[in-house]
Amino acid sequence: MSGRAIRISSRVAFAACGLVSLFTAAPYVILRGAELPVQNEWIFFVIALAGVGVFSLAVAAAPRARIAKACGKDQDDTRLYSAPLKLLGGFAVIFYLLALVAFLAPRSWNPDPQIMLSLCPMYFIKTTIDPSLPAVFGVFAPMNAGAYGALGVTVGYAWSFFRRRNSPNRSG
Repeated sequence: MSGRAIRISSRVAFAACGLVSLFTAAPYVILRGAELPVQNEWIFFVIALAGVGVFSLAVAAAPRARIAKACGKDQDDTRLYSAPLKLLGGFAVIFYLLALVAFLAPRSWNPDPQIMLSLCPMYFIKTTIDPSLPAVFGVFAPMNAGAYGALGVTVGYAWSFFRRRNSPNRSG
């Protein structure tokens, strides 16, 4: 894949995951924890979802030269976008499958709501309504994948940034 195609597809994926993460945080804000099984801790989920969403959107909109400078790479280096894109894909696949397990798990398992809300932000939908199988496969699991895809972008760029700062060849 050419460098330009990677840059364009990465920016589109980063923006989409950032928007999904922000959209996923919205129900927490709207409900203000009233319908959630863990009412006191809901704000942490909102902050985390909104933070990774805003960061992912910022990276999608930032000039390539600024991102390259922050990561200590050349702006034409394909690793500038490909490494975070790979993490986005990996996180998205893992957490899509995790969302399916969370939604399809029988109620008799009685999982801890706080853990489930942190692993699957849309899990509170299962606690308030019983979604249909097509809604789980087509809406809720992809939303979970997008929210954690944005986390993959954040982790990828944080790793690049801190690796650059801690490298022994760093010139001041």
